[in-house]
Amino acid sequence: MKKPVVLVVMDGVGIGDRGPGDAVFKANTPNLCNLLNTCPNTRLKAHGTAVGLPSDEDMGNSEVGHNALGCGQIYAQGAKLVNVNLETGAIYSSAAWRELIAGCREHGALHFLGLLSDGNVHSHIDHLIAMLKKAKEEGVKQVFCHILLDGRDVPATSALQYVEQLETVLSELHDETFTGRIASGGGRMYITMDRYEADWDMVRRGFDCHVHGIGRRFPDAKTAIETYRQETGCIDQDLHEFVIEENGEPVGPVRPGDSFILFNFRGDRALEISRAMDDPDFDRFDRGDFHDVLYAGMLEYDGDAHIPARFLVEPPCITHTLTELLVEHGINEFALSETQKYGHVTYFWNGNRSGKVSEDLETYVEIPSDNCPFDQKPAMKCREITDCLLEAMESGKYGFLRCNYPNGDMVGHTGVFDAVVTSMEALDQQLGRVVEAADRFGYILLVTADHGNADVMLEKNKKGEYQVRTAHSLSPVPFVMRGFDGNLVQEGMGLANVAPTVAELLELPVPDCWERSLLE
Repeated sequence: MKKPVVLVVMDGVGIGDRGPGDAVFKANTPNLCNLLNTCPNTRLKAHGTAVGLPSDEDMGNSEVGHNALGCGQIYAQGAKLVNVNLETGAIYSSAAWRELIAGCREHGALHFLGLLSDGNVHSHIDHLIAMLKKAKEEGVKQVFCHILLDGRDVPATSALQYVEQLETVLSELHDETFTGRIASGGGRMYITMDRYEADWDMVRRGFDCHVHGIGRRFPDAKTAIETYRQETGCIDQDLHEFVIEENGEPVGPVRPGDSFILFNFRGDRALEISRAMDDPDFDRFDRGDFHDVLYAGMLEYDGDAHIPARFLVEPPCITHTLTELLVEHGINEFALSETQKYGHVTYFWNGNRSGKVSEDLETYVEIPSDNCPFDQKPAMKCREITDCLLEAMESGKYGFLRCNYPNGDMVGHTGVFDAVVTSMEALDQQLGRVVEAADRFGYILLVTADHGNADVMLEKNKKGEYQVRTAHSLSPVPFVMRGFDGNLVQEGMGLANVAPTVAELLELPVPDCWERSLLE
């Protein structure tokens, strides 16, 4: 080994157009600018086909980004994986689908829960619509939809267009043999879709709303959304839970004998609600009178813990990861982030594997995230992450270290431009500390990102007016190399080219199944 390598992932920091919505450009980032001006660097594709998604119109995300970064390969992911299974009909021949459909035909209703948008990051409304049509075709008589409002991977106040689309489909399917209703809903950042056990109360609110019909009641989803917007001014992702009622009662509580499908395909924000719905020993909150419900996820969200027990689509089998290569050659590695992205530098990095490949050679550190809106503390835990990273670097124990700074992504999703600028400036200060430590301790420093976000905080609507953007971007991401003299390939490279670059810098053999290194 010539030098050990440290990789910094600036989550959600793309290369924007330097326009009014580019918070990365607007921020004062002397350390990042100096790296770009003085070190070998290139741009990497971090979305679409480069990370296994269906088309280059599909935004990247942290999960597929870290999969690609950690395995050096491109696997069919997320929407693409589900699309294939829907197109071939494999999803409908799965054991889970057959069991759930048979169960609700005999005993009760079929429920669908998921993010109602075409953002293609956690879900796609087309998947829900396809399954609704198939459920009717297969003899299901009653369906209830529990909708989570997006406003994060799609425009911030776009929920009504998806509600209207779903209501139209349900109306067209309605006849004497089939009834479909929206039963409950709420914003994805207020109910149901917590991750990394940061806020179980979010999950409880969602569970009570979807399962027991507990929440403020409205005659329909449109009225609920418009009322909350007028009263609170919140964007879609933050709207409170609502329950649709008829004749003074919730229209679609979950009852014994019902079947329930979570149609989200991304795992991080599906795990906790899946545990609440599917774990017989669940104890995070009181589930009330809840029993004899067949539950399935779109995917197996945790392959090692087998969550959930039933799922509709087999996940990609990611093998030959960078971690496996490092372990094979006896190299100690170190992985670090705060709670919000800890799973990305561990579980997703290692090819959707829970736990370690080697207890002896891998060290993982999680810095607890603050439990508050991220625009209120835009620096997040970047200083604490840096403190821990520098201590690990100084120890000289590790041949490869990786860390994730969540600021650009988590604060970017709030849509609060000034907070995103502040978050970028806080991150840049810590990046300066890492650069100094890498020089002092003799490391090769690699700096990149998993996708864009903070670089596009505004977008034009149909009237040509700027509006807040909270979604990821299609921007390329930077890749900077410091501490090694060499040229980088400038065209056609993506996130999957990073792992082979690390291997080459560590003088390890690059597996034949990997993409090529970025080193010319």
